[in-house]
Amino acid sequence: MVASVAIEKRAQIIVLGNEKGGSGKSTAAMHLIVGLLRDGYRVGALDLDARQATLTHYLEARAEFAARRGIALPMPRFAAVIRSEADSRAMAEADEQSRFAAALAEISGDVDIVVIDCPGADTHLSRLGHAHADTLITPINDSFVDFAMLAKVDPEQHEVVHPSIYSEMVWEARKRRMARDRGRIDWLVMRNRLGAGEARNKRDVGATLEALAKRIGFRTVKGFGERVIFRELYLQGLTLMDVREAGLGISFGMSHVTARAEVRNLIGAIRKPPPALTLVPPAA
Repeated sequence: MVASVAIEKRAQIIVLGNEKGGSGKSTAAMHLIVGLLRDGYRVGALDLDARQATLTHYLEARAEFAARRGIALPMPRFAAVIRSEADSRAMAEADEQSRFAAALAEISGDVDIVVIDCPGADTHLSRLGHAHADTLITPINDSFVDFAMLAKVDPEQHEVVHPSIYSEMVWEARKRRMARDRGRIDWLVMRNRLGAGEARNKRDVGATLEALAKRIGFRTVKGFGERVIFRELYLQGLTLMDVREAGLGISFGMSHVTARAEVRNLIGAIRKPPPALTLVPPAA
């Protein structure tokens, strides 16, 4: 009889990326990280936007809160990559490639999933992150203003004229990923900050988004509503998944229940293995 052999697994990489600030990208990244940790996954986190450092500050505040309160909050393995200050573009890109590879290797060796938060701009580091994605999540605010990041839209008929520069960048990232290891990028566009009003605008954005999804190959998922609690929790490095454990005395109303359901919906939309080591069954 041959003994069971563990299948070698590499960490699944989830990338949060777009080229527009203010879409809730880092909030989504942090809630994904904590939600996955609480689901039993070993998680790494990589901040490629070290200048803005939203994710970095979030995790620092989280560690400080846990130490101050004397409680154990789940934390990911973490690294940040700083943009190169090399003189030439070629030298800078080579430097960033090296830094990125080292940081990814540092945090991905013994984790199941790595969540990467990219800069809200077209940078070499952002392109590196996109090209390593198994799952790419692009949050957009639910309006034609943010839709322009994905495609140019006819103002009268709301039909897609052509994909945007960002969509073309994702296409290039998909080609680079396929060339490197034959892997495929599952692209999710996350409709964030869905409001209760403007029903016609929501319908038009949704219909145009679905038409574009079929054309360039992404899935859509409902994102997070505009809620004050997200901003309140950020200062303490907390998420909706931590409220009861943190002992903040916040009464959980329907708004909070709905917000937690939105987080669970996003996590559920990601195609990922169960948080357990898969074994090859023994041969007879």
